[in-house]
Amino acid sequence: MTYHQLVMEDYVMFTKLVFERLNDRELTSGQPKILEYLANNDGAVQKDIATYCKIEPATVTNLLTRMEKNGLITRRVFEENRRYFHIFLTDKGKEKAEKLVKIFDEAEKKALAGLTKDEIENLCRMLKHIGKNLSE
Repeated sequence: MTYHQLVMEDYVMFTKLVFERLNDRELTSGQPKILEYLANNDGAVQKDIATYCKIEPATVTNLLTRMEKNGLITRRVFEENRRYFHIFLTDKGKEKAEKLVKIFDEAEKKALAGLTKDEIENLCRMLKHIGKNLSE
């Protein structure tokens, strides 16, 4: 198999595993990584979310609109800078993000089972290198 086939196959299987364990019809593709980011960066601005998630700002806006309708996030503007919305998890969003982080950890453990610590570090180093190549 080629690199792109392996990456796409692994992505599909990993995502399927996460959504099966999440057992949640409320979240759509793209929203889990936003929840995970906000779990560690509550109050982030949309631009930072887009950069971290590697998705277009317009796509982030659409994802956040749906998340807000589902009661997962709130948007706030602060007096000192009215140009940016800050995104905060609601209690429901925090609960879902906490569950999601655990599921990501479980899925990652399953994916990396049987690999040594050195192999995992090497794999991560190579994937970062590939990501850097693709972003240039």
